[in-house]
Amino acid sequence: MDKKLQELEKQYMKVPIPKELDFVVEKALKQGQKKKKNRTPQWVLGSAAAAMLFTAGLNVSPAMARTLSEIPVVGSVIKVLTWTEYEVAEDTYDANIKVPSIENLENQDLANTLNEKYRAEGKTLYDEFMAEVGDLKLNGGGHLGIDSGFEIKTDNEQILSIGRYVVNTVGSSSTVMEYDTIDKENEILITLPMLFKDQHYIETISENIKEQMRTQIAESNQDKVYWVKGAGLADEESMEEFTAIKPDQQFYISDKGKLVISFDKYEVAPGYMGVVEFEIPTDVLKEDLVSTKYIH
Repeated sequence: MDKKLQELEKQYMKVPIPKELDFVVEKALKQGQKKKKNRTPQWVLGSAAAAMLFTAGLNVSPAMARTLSEIPVVGSVIKVLTWTEYEVAEDTYDANIKVPSIENLENQDLANTLNEKYRAEGKTLYDEFMAEVGDLKLNGGGHLGIDSGFEIKTDNEQILSIGRYVVNTVGSSSTVMEYDTIDKENEILITLPMLFKDQHYIETISENIKEQMRTQIAESNQDKVYWVKGAGLADEESMEEFTAIKPDQQFYISDKGKLVISFDKYEVAPGYMGVVEFEIPTDVLKEDLVSTKYIH
């Protein structure tokens, strides 16, 4: 087993890491490498999954597949709980900020990094809200509201996808969504670039989303509107035409193993459309995917 793990480590270290990798992955892997434990180190488990994703050879290499299958995985019941909640209910000022916490993740470095990020974000939202309330009171008052929390998009034996939302209410409301998707078996954070061989996925996904937008517009009797070229609805100067997703566009993996791309309110459509999502057919992605482990 030691020799196989050493060989796997060598293969992984030769894999170029995309610049787009989330800081959480980098920090978790670096911290994991520094720790010496009696059991199989968690960074090795993370490396196995990353190597499987980054190298297209997995699907055609029985030896590599056997090596990966023999690496032990420590199972645990991973939970997402509310760590703390900030609440303000004062006349015209309302805030409800729920901060999530991931519990029972064997990779404690990854759990700590994510939880620290969540707590810092929650505290920042609260501090900024209270500062704005203070400014409003000094200038005669006003209305201000914020609602922030989380929802579990996927929770099965393989994937945990957590969606965190922030709804700001000042005149008209805005909604921002952020997702974290975790491989529960190997306990690593999955980022969008990790899933693909190269950056061609940006064009593939973008073109499919444009097609879906046009189809939805045509079939909805104008109930649905997207700012996309060719739909006759992106001609006003105030509308920024959708051309392509960002390399690190918000996403999650559904319970059925489908890639879902998410856009914030006002990002690609009028406000009444809210947060919009597009499930990308796997057949469209198959030439760009590194592996069908997650997306199938």
